[in-house]
Amino acid sequence: MSGPSDYQPSHPVLKWIERRLPIFGFVHGSFVAYPTPRNLNYWWTFGAILSLMLGVQILTGIILAMHYTPEATMAFHSVEAIVRDVNYGWLLRNMHAAGASMFFFAVYIHMLRGLYYGSYKEPREVLWILGVIIYLLMMATGFMGYVLPWGQMSFWGATVITNLFSAIPLVGDSIVTLLWGGYSVGNPTLNRFFSLHYLLPFLIAGVVVLHVWALHVVGQNNPAGVEPKSEKDTVAFTPYATIKDMFGVSCFLLLYAWFIFYMPNYLGDADNYIPANPAQTPAHIVPEWYYLPFYAILRSIPNKLAGVIAMFSSIIVLAFLPWLDTSRVRSTKYRPLAKQFFWIFVVVAVLLGYLGAQPPEGIYVIAGRILTVCYFAYFLVVLPLLGKIERTKPLPNSIADDVLAKTGSKAVPMVSTVLALVVAGGLLVGGIDRARAAEADTPPANKWSFAGPFGKFDRGSLQRGLKVYKEVCANCHALSYIAFRNLGDTGGPGYSTAQVASLASEYKIKDGPNDSGEMFERPGRAADYFPSPFPNEQAARNANGGAAPPDLSLITKARSYERGFPWFIFDLFTQYQEQGPDYVAAILQGFEDNPPADAKVPSGSYYNKYFPGHAIKMPKPLSDGQVTFDDGAPATVAQYAKDVTTFLMWAAEPHMEARKQLGFQVFFFLIIFAGLMYFTKKKVWADAH
Repeated sequence: MSGPSDYQPSHPVLKWIERRLPIFGFVHGSFVAYPTPRNLNYWWTFGAILSLMLGVQILTGIILAMHYTPEATMAFHSVEAIVRDVNYGWLLRNMHAAGASMFFFAVYIHMLRGLYYGSYKEPREVLWILGVIIYLLMMATGFMGYVLPWGQMSFWGATVITNLFSAIPLVGDSIVTLLWGGYSVGNPTLNRFFSLHYLLPFLIAGVVVLHVWALHVVGQNNPAGVEPKSEKDTVAFTPYATIKDMFGVSCFLLLYAWFIFYMPNYLGDADNYIPANPAQTPAHIVPEWYYLPFYAILRSIPNKLAGVIAMFSSIIVLAFLPWLDTSRVRSTKYRPLAKQFFWIFVVVAVLLGYLGAQPPEGIYVIAGRILTVCYFAYFLVVLPLLGKIERTKPLPNSIADDVLAKTGSKAVPMVSTVLALVVAGGLLVGGIDRARAAEADTPPANKWSFAGPFGKFDRGSLQRGLKVYKEVCANCHALSYIAFRNLGDTGGPGYSTAQVASLASEYKIKDGPNDSGEMFERPGRAADYFPSPFPNEQAARNANGGAAPPDLSLITKARSYERGFPWFIFDLFTQYQEQGPDYVAAILQGFEDNPPADAKVPSGSYYNKYFPGHAIKMPKPLSDGQVTFDDGAPATVAQYAKDVTTFLMWAAEPHMEARKQLGFQVFFFLIIFAGLMYFTKKKVWADAH
């Protein structure tokens, strides 16, 4: 359904093109003169938001693919090289990784809006089904993209999820072998996933075009759920809907920028900063948050095949909504019972997401089964019955009447909203009690100079931390992602070029072969990376009682601890993401020579009150007076731990200061832009209301 376009190009070249390919008239009729329901609210702006996010994901993905190496032994390193060495590579990576979460966040709101206002009902069935297809393609694309960094959670997530297809009778094992490209997850798997992850977004874009085409054929739904009957019911897409969408998009970009510049690791998993290790399974394999409700449904059913069927059915059932909902009234605004059950369904979905992140044991399994039944009951029982028994409110005669009926009166709070608040309050109190009960084993919070939106690294602390690393940690731990030249980069320890060259020359670097075909040692140069203390992993294990000391380049990102509910919600607003540094500093100070009487420490291990299980292979590394600082800082374990942790935080994210500085500029621009869009929108819509 296009608008009454009267577009007539004035330029001779445009006239020539328009006579042969009327593309400009098509665009004008579809995106300028296209009639839009007058009563659309801000929930409809998520269509524009999703279009923007798809473009961002494709653009950033193309650039990242130029630098990524889809090879099992190099994939993890190539991702780190993008973040560290490519100009604004950290920004591209953050935009793409956070963009995936924002994409799903927006699509869930878009889907719930369609569910609430009945956008799947006749004549929009094909429009809705195309949306479900887009969602399925998004899930496949997101899963394959999550595998590409080839971290621990990526590798084992791919192993677990692809193994699900083995539950399919007769052909399951063949499908798994095809996905893997062999008999285990490996390099062929990575290549397959990289190719598909690159191609699927373009397929999504194609289905989006069909989705928009179907939308323009049948017209947009609206909050009243009644079709336009006259010109009074609609406004032109441009400028009315356009300016409203721009304001909505600018507000959404503020949330997006919050994660890009200030909380880049909030939605990720610390284990994914550990290179994939097929010989070591993570304690708790969890997918990304946007898959958690379906993951909970999968785990709630003990039979593998039944669980897989239930998981896929929970998505496929959405495509049958136009026929499952038997009510003749579209909008839930005029369906009192449907409104209550809708919000109950939202609570059920959120709780399933919570259970998907918990261990599959005890009460979590029982709750998952109950909520799974509730999930399917909403679609298969509630919606079909409500259409037959519910007494709906009278519908407005037209969209114009619906607009005029909005007097601004306050509605009575819904019962379901009150129930949701009670449930949330219970979880809040329970979460606080659990968090308090666990405080004894929780690493204490530290005051870090780099914390907060304006945090910066303490140069003195970085230089002291480097000295602690050189004199203590470097005997066992590598720092393989840091080059000596990085010590002179902006935002780092602040060494001059001469100081960097002098420090590098203190190291012996194995190089070669020379003209005789032999390896040799030479003094280090600024371009060299910190050498490993061991020639290979086997040698490292042999020298350390069978446990290979981890590389410290990413240790402050690769280590974390559970904050629990509600603290992880508070962390989003307070920008707390220093779990890793707090954990590392606590481990360094958590050794006790006299462990509790009930502690069981195996031979060859040492007691540490902050280490999971309390038994750690590493002996106490620090003691008072072990390292002397030139600036007179205290030679204590607490000072050593704080300084070396600060240095390791810089090693994990050397561009942190640049990230926060750019974030401040972006936020300033977006706030001004959002304000201008708001007042422009008010001016444009002044006559429409």
